[in-house]
Amino acid sequence: MGILEMKKIAFVFPGQGSQEVGMGRELIENYPAAARVFERADELLGYSITQICLDGPEEELRQTINTQPALYVVSSSALVSILGYETTDTGEIVTPLMKEDLRRNVLFTAGHSVGEYAALFAAGAFTFETGLRLVKKRAELMQKAADERPGTMAAILGLSAEQVEEAVRRASETGIVVAANFNSPIQTVISGEQQAVQRACDIAREMGAKRVVPLNVAGAFHSPLMASAAQELAEALTSAEITDPVVPVIANYTAQPQTSADAIRENLARQVTGSVRWVESVRFMLDSGVEGFIELGAGSVLAGLVKRIAPEAEVTSVGDKSSVDALRKTQG
Repeated sequence: MGILEMKKIAFVFPGQGSQEVGMGRELIENYPAAARVFERADELLGYSITQICLDGPEEELRQTINTQPALYVVSSSALVSILGYETTDTGEIVTPLMKEDLRRNVLFTAGHSVGEYAALFAAGAFTFETGLRLVKKRAELMQKAADERPGTMAAILGLSAEQVEEAVRRASETGIVVAANFNSPIQTVISGEQQAVQRACDIAREMGAKRVVPLNVAGAFHSPLMASAAQELAEALTSAEITDPVVPVIANYTAQPQTSADAIRENLARQVTGSVRWVESVRFMLDSGVEGFIELGAGSVLAGLVKRIAPEAEVTSVGDKSSVDALRKTQG
């Protein structure tokens, strides 16, 4: 049975770390709907995010100010490659899941960090264009906060979330450090001031961590060092055109479904300094009856995380021609 034929599925969308030069190329070349998404993105941003996605260089793609819009655009283009899109009276792109027959099997959407914006677009909370404007603003504010309050992040593998939180508590005497991303039962990312993160890494090694991997990031995302970005983003969200989604979206901040525009505004602002509770999010969706996950966008990072959380779950990643065509064949 194809995954789209299942009664209950969830669309999930990746975040930073999934990007790679060349992402989206096959979508643009083979699906007019995807090409249109990239065209609109270039028009709105005032520069070619398409060129950065396709040709890099990697250093430019890896810059937060480019990575976040790029991932949003690629995820959105993967979605419309499968389902197509609708437009508003003013020509803005809206999710095909606004059609009831297309969303009948979709229980939830969810995204990891910036991926939550693609999840919200997919669920009809805002148009593609509104989402892109918000993602651009978010990236700019997070980069600004990183410049003002420098920090770093590191992935800790082989310890439970509780053990990592203990390491973080002990290291917090040195400075600000928090558990930022609960990615899998044995992979947690920490974030904060350089010295405190280093101390937490040392403690984690002493506790038996299999690996401790410093991350090449611009700042201490999902930590209190991003407070100024969260505050300014909250102001931008207040005036953004956001509506109640047609499909519940699992919030990173709460690991629970959000079904109102007010909750979305609140959770997106809190997400900037709050933890990405991915393990809880996946388990909630499974407990709510989800039978399969479709990862839409660059790479297959989320597919791997879902498998580590729930080895029995069926997962597929969609971001190139072969994967789109395979998924399309399962549509009724």
